[in-house]
Amino acid sequence: MRDLDKALSEISAIRGQISRGTEFQGYGPATLAATGVLALAAAVAQSAWLPDPAASMTAYLALWAATAALSVGVIALETVTRTKRVHSSLAQEMILSAAEHFLPAAVAGTALTIVLWLVAPQALWLLPALWQIVYSLGVFASCRFLPRAMWIAGAWYMLTGLVCLWVSPGGGALSPWAMGLPYGIGQLLIAAILQASLRTGHDR
Repeated sequence: MRDLDKALSEISAIRGQISRGTEFQGYGPATLAATGVLALAAAVAQSAWLPDPAASMTAYLALWAATAALSVGVIALETVTRTKRVHSSLAQEMILSAAEHFLPAAVAGTALTIVLWLVAPQALWLLPALWQIVYSLGVFASCRFLPRAMWIAGAWYMLTGLVCLWVSPGGGALSPWAMGLPYGIGQLLIAAILQASLRTGHDR
């Protein structure tokens, strides 16, 4: 019985090593592009319905939290189904590996939002920049098992977050386009990188 348990443990370890060394193809380019369009749509909605977001922070946070939740839900749903189709027997390990890389950034972004809301509401204008910087760290952390060019998307989000801090202090940072453009363009960029990688793989 011990030999069987040992063998199963070794097989599980081998599968984990293989999954960590395999390029993850569970993210669908079309879905990532759709989340970019969703971010732009949210920016348009904010522009129309929240002309003064600094005076309506609850509505502002609700809008972008709902946008993020919908995007995560759509991506997660397709990732699970796509990974099972593309990676078949390694699907579970690949999904867990992808989650391990990006989950810390998601938790950090959520925690920052809650802490600022409770402790320093006067600093909530920092959130768009902080969200982008934290998201960039998640992208960078995921680069190891995604197409090599994905670092460009990570650099994009890092740059936009820093620029948002630099040029839009105070209420100006809550402009709808301080979120809509970085995430709209950024998600479309990620989709383009994934699509190019898939095309290159098919050409080989």
